[in-house]
Amino acid sequence: MTLLSSAPGSASVTRKTPSAPAAPPRRKQGGVILAVPALVWYLVFMVGPLVAIFVIAALHWPGMLQPVSFAGLQNVRTVLDDPVFMDAVANTAVQLVVALPLMIVGAYMLGYYVAQQPPGHRVLRYLLFIPGLISTPAKAMVFYAVLSPDGLFNGALDKVGLGSLADAWLASPSTALACLIVLDVWSGIGFTAVLFAARLGSVPDEIGEAAQLDGAGHWRAMWRIHFPVIRDFVGVVTMLQFLWTLFGSAQNVLLLTQGGPGSSSTTLSFLVYQKAFIAADLGYSQTVGVFLFLVGLAGLLTIRRVFRQNY
Repeated sequence: MTLLSSAPGSASVTRKTPSAPAAPPRRKQGGVILAVPALVWYLVFMVGPLVAIFVIAALHWPGMLQPVSFAGLQNVRTVLDDPVFMDAVANTAVQLVVALPLMIVGAYMLGYYVAQQPPGHRVLRYLLFIPGLISTPAKAMVFYAVLSPDGLFNGALDKVGLGSLADAWLASPSTALACLIVLDVWSGIGFTAVLFAARLGSVPDEIGEAAQLDGAGHWRAMWRIHFPVIRDFVGVVTMLQFLWTLFGSAQNVLLLTQGGPGSSSTTLSFLVYQKAFIAADLGYSQTVGVFLFLVGLAGLLTIRRVFRQNY
């Protein structure tokens, strides 16, 4: 607002008064409406199946088209008294304890090497992606061709004079689970190494240069300098690989060993499939599913605590 004032014997003077501050624009509430479809999708296809696992675990349901009755805790007692379930717990524990450290440590070291941009590093990045580009049945066929009694591995042992060590690797109780662990590590280590290489590539070069000036070699720089910088990212990748190994091992077991010989290679995730679709015991299957869910949740919380995640 402007005011005009005049004094005797002087010209008119124009004075401006401060105007009132403009009201802040009103926030649009349309974002809530846009999020409704995603929330509905999450509730139906994420929360819904999770609730269904706990409900079915309390039922006696001998097949999809069979009558259903309430079982209460009977399924829990049946599962805990089953020696196959105990074998599955032991096999899953061995799989996680062996495969996860091998995959994470090996992938980190390989990713660090790629991040140093050695000659041919671009081609190496593409080669590391190859296991991730191959379908699971194709990978199972490759391993079957290598590890079958007349396969490439036994043939190579025979060529070098070690034919006495040849074995039916996938059909032996002492080696079937180890073969599945090797397949898990081979399938995941390359892709994980590329993820580590991409994260290490974003670390400022000054950190590595300062370590070299202080006389740090590659081993010390890798574990004492770069590893603490990307510690949070290592925790995220470890969580992802833990979940994949825990819940995704069923497909490899199904394609290569069917859980055998006996139950020597049966894992918890395969036991869920076996009891639901082969034995038609949905209550037992989802009781194991509840146990598998609790193991996954406890594992995630443990990894989060070890790597000091902030989320």
